[in-house]
Amino acid sequence: MPELPEVEVTKRSLKSHLQGRQIERINVREKRLRWPLNLNQLNHLLNQDILSLSRRGKYILINSERGTALIHLGMSGSIGILKNDRPIKKHDHFDLVTDNKVIIRFTDPRRFGSFIWAGKNPEKHKLLKNLGPEPLNNDQLGLHLHNLSKGRKTSVKAFIMNANIVVGVGNIYASESLFISGIHPKRRANAVSKNRYLKLATAIQNTLEKSINMGGTTLRDFTYSDAGQKVGYFKQELNVYGRGGSQCSKCEQPIKSVLLSGRSSFYCSNCQH
Repeated sequence: MPELPEVEVTKRSLKSHLQGRQIERINVREKRLRWPLNLNQLNHLLNQDILSLSRRGKYILINSERGTALIHLGMSGSIGILKNDRPIKKHDHFDLVTDNKVIIRFTDPRRFGSFIWAGKNPEKHKLLKNLGPEPLNNDQLGLHLHNLSKGRKTSVKAFIMNANIVVGVGNIYASESLFISGIHPKRRANAVSKNRYLKLATAIQNTLEKSINMGGTTLRDFTYSDAGQKVGYFKQELNVYGRGGSQCSKCEQPIKSVLLSGRSSFYCSNCQH
């Protein structure tokens, strides 16, 4: 599933092709995504200057004078940036065609992605208004986590993966950040000290930044273009995630795995406590 780094990489790729341009056409081949595409609303984007692209959690925001559209990649979505058209494939559900004829193609085999109109105040939209703060460039993240952890008996891993607490810490990055900061994923959120949350916040930020710089972790062909952009190299840097039974890079003890809140969690019982 695309996580924050993959969405950020995609947003940055789209920015150079959409910001300052206009969308001339929206070609829809399949409306039945997570929510049905509403062309009457999405057509507000047509022939408007795209002022900026931004990201909120896993949503990409296309901002114009008339308002903002949200794209979510769901579980299997990807976006292609094509300077020359290609044959339409089964799961290519819609295209945005810019005024300089670049094609932004949305592909989603499982159709859990979305493309919706959020209007003039996207921050008030029901999909965005309750999201927690962004983790990147957030000097107060550690204090924020510590303050909200008080009274929380859930595991610290489930706590940092809650998008109402902080956005973008998916399963991979939660496991990696907890390993780097030496915190056991099953430890109760309210049993983690302030200093350890400060360390965890730094680990989250550094892990996400490193993944962004390496093109993310999941879906090797997550974003593609005529320039042949490659992504997904952070997978080679993982310390614990998906490495159950392998040796810990720090102490050489075997990495263990456990199900927490229905998600596979990986940790070193010697290095994390």
